[in-house]
Amino acid sequence: MSQWERLKQLDSVCLQKVDELYSRDDFPMDVRDYLAQWIEDQDWEGASRDSSRAVVLFQILLENLDNQYSRFTQERCFLMQRNFKRFNVQSTCELSAMLDSAESLLAKLTEDLDQWKRRQQISCIGAPEDTNLDPLEKWFTQVGDGMFQLRKFLLKLEELLDKLSYDEDPIKDQKPILQERVDTLLTTLIKSAFIVETQPSMPQGRGPLVLRTNVQFSVKARVTIKASYFHADIHTYKHNIHSITANLCLCAYERYRRFNVLGTSSKALNMSESMNGGMVADFRHLLSLSVTEELHTIHFETQFEMHGLSVSLETTSLPVVVISNSSQQQSAWASVLWFNMLCPDPNNLLFFASSPVASWSQLGQMLSWQFIACAERGLNEDQLETLAQKLFGKQQSYDNCKISWTRFSKENISGQSFTLWVWLDGILNLVKVYLSQLWNDGSILGFVSKGKEKVLLKKKQGGTFLLRFSESCKDGGITFSWVEYTNDGEPNVRSVQPFTSVDLKQIPLAEILRNFQIMEAENAPVYPLQFLYPNTPKDQAFGKYYNEMTGEQSPYFKYIKTKLVFVSKE
Repeated sequence: MSQWERLKQLDSVCLQKVDELYSRDDFPMDVRDYLAQWIEDQDWEGASRDSSRAVVLFQILLENLDNQYSRFTQERCFLMQRNFKRFNVQSTCELSAMLDSAESLLAKLTEDLDQWKRRQQISCIGAPEDTNLDPLEKWFTQVGDGMFQLRKFLLKLEELLDKLSYDEDPIKDQKPILQERVDTLLTTLIKSAFIVETQPSMPQGRGPLVLRTNVQFSVKARVTIKASYFHADIHTYKHNIHSITANLCLCAYERYRRFNVLGTSSKALNMSESMNGGMVADFRHLLSLSVTEELHTIHFETQFEMHGLSVSLETTSLPVVVISNSSQQQSAWASVLWFNMLCPDPNNLLFFASSPVASWSQLGQMLSWQFIACAERGLNEDQLETLAQKLFGKQQSYDNCKISWTRFSKENISGQSFTLWVWLDGILNLVKVYLSQLWNDGSILGFVSKGKEKVLLKKKQGGTFLLRFSESCKDGGITFSWVEYTNDGEPNVRSVQPFTSVDLKQIPLAEILRNFQIMEAENAPVYPLQFLYPNTPKDQAFGKYYNEMTGEQSPYFKYIKTKLVFVSKE
């Protein structure tokens, strides 16, 4: 015996409370009575936590009501027909409310996706941002599942119209409007779900978004809706996603031109290239065709079809710069940095026609990202202040200071034959290839002006030294300065000429510091470097990097004996 049947056997006082409970129109007592056993067999608690399951149960409920109504018609049970009509009115109202909630959720998803795209954009230039797509894919999949369930439910409502129609029937009036809302929301959701997961890059390039003619590059497009999820929970659904076509587009200042991409420019979305069941297309064998100094994009097109809904999908990569030889990588990377630092709109291919200026906070942050990308440690406040002072002179605050694209990458530094970016890029390469460990552990002070260097060292004990980047080396150089005291107790700061990649290819900087000596009177060697600024014993700071072999057994012995080091006076 069902709970409902036992309930009907209670005394009159209890039954009065039951009548009061079912006095509202939200859920008529007639429905509870006729569908008692089915209602009690369902997992309503689980459905309250899972919107997809709730929609399925609601759909089955309507089917049961449809069957019950057919019996009502045969029995001429007009009271039951009236209650059924009232329930239809409530159903359409609730469905409309569900779509209102879906619109709000989709707006939030779109906002989150835009934020992810911006994080991906700045991560391409070194920002340590989280670009994991799994949380977004989970939400897109679940919302898409619920929307497809609603769409199927509306089809069932349409079938009901063939069996029953009466004046002012809410289903007849509201169904087309609700259908259009569902299809519009689904189309918007699926269009938003088609993205470029991995931006274009060459296997051994400087960074993403710089491509070279006749060199393969890869790019990955993805639909952030799991087809496997639909297959597991909605067996009646079928999907078909046509192959993606990729095209390389060139933007000139006054018009757009389209260029084909040589190689595999069409590929089907599939799950085999995804680690988590998503649908991706990974283009790994593309050859670029044209060379230009302007920005390009790679445009993707495909067709998404599922359960009778067909949606044309399009997405575009971030702008790329195409070069013809490796010597152009430095300037190309500067363009990539400047664009993605300042332009949140990836479709603005005319950006460099009138490039905006960058604030010092923007430039300083971007430069810090470059050091994080090279050696996992960014620039501290002192290093940033030194760079700001080099660019703008000494200021109480650099908040209002700005720098143009021309000054960053076109104009030479005052007194030098190279630009600011060339100088910085040379240092970055030096750190990445030869100095990453020393930079990462904080041994290199890095950006210190000569004036500040003297102020710092003259306050320290004799033999204290610091490591800083050379301001005169185009391709990157590092030097060290130390303080020694005269017989009168006067401090004297001395330094050596910079060490470049030519030197560091032959001997690590830690070994240079370990073996550096000056020949004084009577050829007596002196080891002037004793304490790394501010007061760390040299061997304590660098001992972990020393080679086990010493003296003539050292692999660097020949360099140590033959290298001529020029020592400057203060």
